[in-house]
Amino acid sequence: MHARLAKCRRCELVFANPAPARAALESLYRAASFEAGTESTYAARTYVACLRRTKGLLPVPTVDVGAGDGAFLLELMRNGFTDVIGYEPSEAPVRSADPAVRDRLRVGFFDAAKFPDDSLGLVTCFQTIEHVYDPLQLVRDIHRILKPGGIAFLIAHDVDALSAKILGDKSPIYDIEHLQLFNHASAATIMRSAGFSDVDVSSVSNTYPLAYWLKLFPLNQSIKQHLLTAMAGPLKPIGNVSISLPAGNLAMVATK
Repeated sequence: MHARLAKCRRCELVFANPAPARAALESLYRAASFEAGTESTYAARTYVACLRRTKGLLPVPTVDVGAGDGAFLLELMRNGFTDVIGYEPSEAPVRSADPAVRDRLRVGFFDAAKFPDDSLGLVTCFQTIEHVYDPLQLVRDIHRILKPGGIAFLIAHDVDALSAKILGDKSPIYDIEHLQLFNHASAATIMRSAGFSDVDVSSVSNTYPLAYWLKLFPLNQSIKQHLLTAMAGPLKPIGNVSISLPAGNLAMVATK
């Protein structure tokens, strides 16, 4: 289920037109449940590895926008980061957070006005930019609060990914909560329009257990449930096997 989608002929952004009411979506976010603890840990490891590969892991003051259960911040802390804060509008993932990171999480929507200009070394935002009503303003705010040389690191769904093209409307990226969807061109455009000049956009391969990939696969629900049940029982060793695949995500890494 998704909104009617349009595509900009100039920048190639796909966007909801009209968009769902802001108040209705924000209410849903606050009340949302959270069942992705294992998956968020795997994703956090993938994103830390991506950051290490592209920009390095020098500990700097960091803010994570849409932090979920704080899995990424926890990985940063394990790599020597000490000054980290995450903003998450839903209460459930914060309640599920590891105690080591829970006090770094703030329940609520990110408010850039709380941060002075040139105050942070790293701002991250993973699969959240699809949900905001003014993505360009969000990236402009990130640019403003970063120090010169600071890094913006965003992950977004790729509307041009092979999986999205094959699955069409069955792809999980088509969701009523997604107000816009990016490809390589529109991702680069929004970063440069916000003031970033050193911009790199690349595809990301995610590593998840086989059982999680099965959840995403558009298989008959009855067959899928039988397989998942087996992978939680006698076939658990197989379900826990980690597999890296291009999941249809973009990494947007930019330096101020």
